[in-house]
Amino acid sequence: MKRFNRVEECVVMTRAQVRSFDAWAINQLGIPGVVLMENAGRSCAELIKEKLSGIAKPKVCIFCGTGNNGGDGFVIARHLKNSAFGVAVVICGNRSKIKGDAKINLDILVNLHQPVIELDLNNPDLPQQIKKLAGEANLLVDGIFGTGLEGIVSENYQQLIRIINSLGIPILAIDIPSGLDCDCGRPLGEAIKAAYTVTFVAVKKGFTSGMEVLAYTGDIFVASIGIEPDDNWVS
Repeated sequence: MKRFNRVEECVVMTRAQVRSFDAWAINQLGIPGVVLMENAGRSCAELIKEKLSGIAKPKVCIFCGTGNNGGDGFVIARHLKNSAFGVAVVICGNRSKIKGDAKINLDILVNLHQPVIELDLNNPDLPQQIKKLAGEANLLVDGIFGTGLEGIVSENYQQLIRIINSLGIPILAIDIPSGLDCDCGRPLGEAIKAAYTVTFVAVKKGFTSGMEVLAYTGDIFVASIGIEPDDNWVS
């Protein structure tokens, strides 16, 4: 994993290129998606352990969406639990929508007896519920939306993002801050304001749009998912 410093040449990918690269790795190389997810989540967990290494009994609250970004969050939760972290896992959406590789990793967590809480985003007590879940955390993890997000975020998710941002706890974003457009680097209504973003394979195009995007990404780290893009992917 290396930190993006805007000076060294690096691979930059658009949303379409990210999708194409993932499909190539899975369909052409034969790497199962669950392996890519494992590598991605483990990379995030390693950075979290590094950032919280000075805390005796660290606690992390992980907000997971119902797609693959949330699946990365479940992997992170498992690795942190194995390292004796206090972990709260919060599903931000309808749990029944979680499928495929993400469901595999959620099931593993359940089998490890890790409590998993499902938020009702229409609950009028949502701000208090989130504050109770995350209040003692040393770090929050944003795994709500990934790079595939397009269009303005719905109002209930905008509210969720505002609440998380208001907690005053450092946030690590998985791949991209939730609500940030992958290609232009602008918020789609609201976006998570992260202290750290661990992005996979390559820097996302929106991260190079200007210094203003740093208010959302914080420090950007590029992590491997087990396969590296060659020169054909360099933009």
